Amino acid sequence: MQQRGPNYYSMLGVTRESNPLEIKRAYKRLSLQLHPDKNPDPNAVTQFDEVKQAYDTLMDMEYREVYNKFGKEGIKSNKRFDETQFLLELAVFYVTWGMMAFMLTLGKKNGEARNWTFTGMVVMLVIEVTMMTSTTNPIPTWIFPNLTEHEVIWLLHNLFPAFMNGCRSLGSYLYVDLDAQTRHLLLALQDQNKDILLVLRDIQIGVQNVQNQGGGGGGRLAGDVHAGAPSAVPRATPTGKIKELQTRLQTSNTNVAQAVQQLKPEKSSSNMNFYLMILGYIVISYLFNK
Repeated sequence: MQQRGPNYYSMLGVTRESNPLEIKRAYKRLSLQLHPDKNPDPNAVTQFDEVKQAYDTLMDMEYREVYNKFGKEGIKSNKRFDETQFLLELAVFYVTWGMMAFMLTLGKKNGEARNWTFTGMVVMLVIEVTMMTSTTNPIPTWIFPNLTEHEVIWLLHNLFPAFMNGCRSLGSYLYVDLDAQTRHLLLALQDQNKDILLVLRDIQIGVQNVQNQGGGGGGRLAGDVHAGAPSAVPRATPTGKIKELQTRLQTSNTNVAQAVQQLKPEKSSSNMNFYLMILGYIVISYLFNK
């Protein structure tokens, strides 16, 4: 904004709502101050010519409208609002930046960033269409009394790359990888199952040793029927219970391993998107500044 310098309204010290009489008074006051015969500044002639050009533009209502919509470049090229050309330029800009935004927000980490970026793009599109199709500047004069429609659109276009990168940074910072957390929990559960299986195997070996030392008759559970009574259900032995528990843990371990395999880790993004962004930005800058 500093490099662009003040616009015609700021140069004359008037607002967008100023009438021709106020503009004429402001020009008369400045012309007396900046006239080369009274102004000792080496650039007095250039300053006086700029003020004169601003006065001529704002006093002509047709030129004034062109200046508000298209800036100094529109005055130099005698540009007028053409709906077809406007829609074409609009489509080129937003389609190009939409494709770049999509490429730069690929991956799970940038899911929210993509939504924020395209939401900002839609808001910017609505503002631009409203600015260019409205007969008056919709910005309240009490907020920005000197700002034209052309400057608002120029500012939005130049801020969009920074807004997009800000969304990407914030989205990556706030991103929570639920798949990675689930993967870690499943791997921890798988390791725990393996440890339990090893402990059960040791217990099973110990029980078998106790049974072998006791002659095989001391392995009854506390709740078995008496030796002389007929048994209605098969007697559960400690070894059988341990084997059943081992089978269940092995099945659970297999299911956990399959779930871990289904959760594929996200591939690290390549730097190609960054280089494409730089190349695309150069091309867009060349096309719109040509």
